Amino acid sequence: MSLILRVDHLKAMRSHAEQAYPNECCGLMLGTFAQPSLKHLIEVRAVENAWDEHVARDVEACDADDDLPLSKSHRYWVNPQEMLTVMREARSRNLDIIGIYHSHPDHPAVPSECDRRLAWQQYSYIIISVQQGMAQDLQNWHLNEAHQFQPEAIELAVSPPTSIITMSAFPTL
Repeated sequence: MSLILRVDHLKAMRSHAEQAYPNECCGLMLGTFAQPSLKHLIEVRAVENAWDEHVARDVEACDADDDLPLSKSHRYWVNPQEMLTVMREARSRNLDIIGIYHSHPDHPAVPSECDRRLAWQQYSYIIISVQQGMAQDLQNWHLNEAHQFQPEAIELAVSPPTSIITMSAFPTL
């Protein structure tokens, strides 16, 4: 499993994560499923973190998570209506939502139990660790058949667009 993206995608996600600090940011990744095990990112779409007390009350999947407070500083939520709107727009351009990115303020770029319970198997999940307001690490994840997160490779597209390099660490941008 791999996700191909460009440096400008990484910069956009990093900037969004830093701007949202100390809250979690979230956004949608639009692109194509190039092959069953390969996704190609075309556009990063920042969306509002719609987590609030109503969502916290309705989302039982996060009740038994760690001892973190159920707030925007430790949770994210994409408004389903906004997701549907973006999905329709993407489809009109022959694209799909291929993943979701979000930040972890002052926590590692590792999925929480809440992240796992709310995740969909076909998507990529990029998590950006933001320490004291600065993006420090970025990891990409996908769910396996047992509904457990596994690391997913990121391949960085370079010029010409068909060339790629494999990224093993968060690049300095």
